[in-house]
Amino acid sequence: MVAGDQVETHYATGDSLTDEIAAKFLQAGKELSQLTPRDLAPVDEFHIRGRAATIELAESLEIRPGERVLDIGSGLGGPARTLAGLKGCKVVGLDLTRAFCDAATAISRWVGQQDEVEFVHGDATALPFDDHAFDAAMTIHAAMNIADKSAVYAHVRRILKRNRIFAAYDVLQGEGGDVVYPVPWARDPSISHLATPSEMRELLQASGFTIVEERDSTPESEAWFRQRAAELAASGPPPVGFQVFLGDEFRRMVENQVRNLTERRIRTVMFVCRNPA
Repeated sequence: MVAGDQVETHYATGDSLTDEIAAKFLQAGKELSQLTPRDLAPVDEFHIRGRAATIELAESLEIRPGERVLDIGSGLGGPARTLAGLKGCKVVGLDLTRAFCDAATAISRWVGQQDEVEFVHGDATALPFDDHAFDAAMTIHAAMNIADKSAVYAHVRRILKRNRIFAAYDVLQGEGGDVVYPVPWARDPSISHLATPSEMRELLQASGFTIVEERDSTPESEAWFRQRAAELAASGPPPVGFQVFLGDEFRRMVENQVRNLTERRIRTVMFVCRNPA
C-alpha cells in the first residue's frame, strides 16, 4: 500500500462517511437542514483547540470579502466554512481523503454554505491549481501526514499571489521524546512525519517564504486535550464526533495526546508567512 492510500484508509474506514454522519445526527434528533455551528463543532473542527484555533488563524490571513483562500488538508470542511462565514471569502478545500471531500460538500449543503466553499480531492504535494490563483492559503494539522513538505510549500508559493499570507498550524515534534501512538493523525509511525520547530522554519524559508509570526500554543493545547479527556471519562463521546471516522481507538488517542503534550513529545505551533515574490 502506498503512503497516500495508508493515510486515506486511516481517516476513512467505512463505506460512506457522509451517510454515517447524517445518520448519527438524525439519531441525535437533529434535522440536517437545521444544523448549527455548535452542532457541528464536535466533528468538523478536526484539530487541536477546534474553532478557537481556526479563528486565530483566520485573523492572520489578511483576507477581504470576495477573495479566494486555499485550505490544504480541509477534512470535513469546518475551518473552510468558519473562514468563509467570518470573512465573506470563497474557500477551496483540498484533501487527500475522498470521503472527507464528499462529506464536507454534503455538510456545507446542509448548512447553506454550498456557494461559499468547494472541496477538491487531491494531493498537497502536487496542487492542481493555476499560478497565483489564491489571495491566501492555510493548512491546519495536515503536514504531520506528509513526508515531502518541501513540495507542499513550493506549490503553496506558486499558487499564492505576491505579498499574500500563508498560515500553517501544525503538530510538531517536541523535545520530550518519540510520540506515543495511536494519535488522531496516525495509529503508528508509518504515516507520521513530524518536523521540529527549527525544521519548519528552515523548510518555509527555503521555500521562499518570509516568516512574520511564530506562535507556540502548546500549553493551551494541553489544557484543551485535558478537558476533552475529562469529558470523555465523564459522559463518553458526543453523539457525532471524531470517533465517527477514528473508531473505538479515539478515547485512547485523546489520552495519548494528553501525555504527548504534557511530556512535550509534541508541540502545536502556528507559522504566519508572507510570499514576497
